Amino acid sequence: MTQIAHLATRSVVEVTGADRVTFLQGLVSNDVREAEPGRAVWAALLTPQGKWTADFFIFSDGERLLLDCEAGQATLLIRRLCRYRLRAAVGLAETPLAVHAAWSGEPPETVVIAAPDPRLEEAGWRLLSPTPLDTNATEMDWDLHRLELGLPDGSRDLEEEKTVLLEAGFDELHGISWTKGCYMGQELTARTRYRGLIKRRLVPVIAEGALPPPGTPVLLEGREVGTVRSSHDTLGLATLRLDAIGAEGLVAGDAVLHTRVQGWMQLPGRSAEE
Repeated sequence: MTQIAHLATRSVVEVTGADRVTFLQGLVSNDVREAEPGRAVWAALLTPQGKWTADFFIFSDGERLLLDCEAGQATLLIRRLCRYRLRAAVGLAETPLAVHAAWSGEPPETVVIAAPDPRLEEAGWRLLSPTPLDTNATEMDWDLHRLELGLPDGSRDLEEEKTVLLEAGFDELHGISWTKGCYMGQELTARTRYRGLIKRRLVPVIAEGALPPPGTPVLLEGREVGTVRSSHDTLGLATLRLDAIGAEGLVAGDAVLHTRVQGWMQLPGRSAEE
């Protein structure tokens, strides 16, 4: 049975105007032209130095682009995008649209704005609706589902002006276009890929004992090798040095951690479930 949850921690920003596609195309990590009714694109906005500041799903209803983003970042996202508007024929505003996730089945046919989650097929669907839909799952249920899949959740898992996209799986999860041309932060993103400069990755972990709060250092033989990010009970994500992934003896607070490398992850010299 399809599970549907209202994601109250998400908001929708609309980008309107004749220049909306070309405007956003020069700023974000993915190809905005691929967003169309029934198909969403996952993309990030970076600093000029190639560090993460926000990510969102881009929808198109044919008349506007709709950015499914963190509610806490919506106002700041509009402000940042407006800096680059210049003379472009573009309008930016927050909308009352409600965001839902659906998984383990097809979404309701009555939903007008719906698209498969572009990151993983198992992630299900993203739905936008003028009013909250009937639900049979909670936002916590969705959070557990995405933690099981190892999917990052914005500022809960990424560090503003610090995280590089390839550290968070944006390449494997279809959040980067390598053929679209220039965008803000593109040079460092490309250099990181072609020179293999990644030294850490965001990876799923399971704990013996409840995971400590985000930001808690992860230690290996007394040496700090990463930090805990988002979690629920014993399931979570952590940013770890590559040489610590799969190691025995990882601890965070009072919890012992074990990494769970997912099949979609591409790590140098490591196989899935190692």
